[in-house]
Amino acid sequence: MKKPSSRIREEIAKLQEQLKHAETREAERIGRIALRAGLGEIEIDETELHAALEELAKRFRAGKPGAIGRKGSGESRSSGGQSETAASGAAPGSVGED
Repeated sequence: MKKPSSRIREEIAKLQEQLKHAETREAERIGRIALRAGLGEIEIDETELHAALEELAKRFRAGKPGAIGRKGSGESRSSGGQSETAASGAAPGSVGED
């Protein structure tokens, strides 16, 4: 029943390749959304963009009630949230292109 270490290594290599492809697909998808939202035209420091995206990710990880509550608290914030959502693809998209 035990697998030899060589077979386990092969499985790990396959899984790493699958992960790489999945991350590429996700980055491309989010990158396309970011471009449609106009983020390709905005000049922003990468550190600042990264911080904004982390904040956005926390908001969405908190669940829909938190995201809806914040969204309803101000229209300008809601609009900014859409741009930031698209931006989350810009960062991974640029990483995937390297």
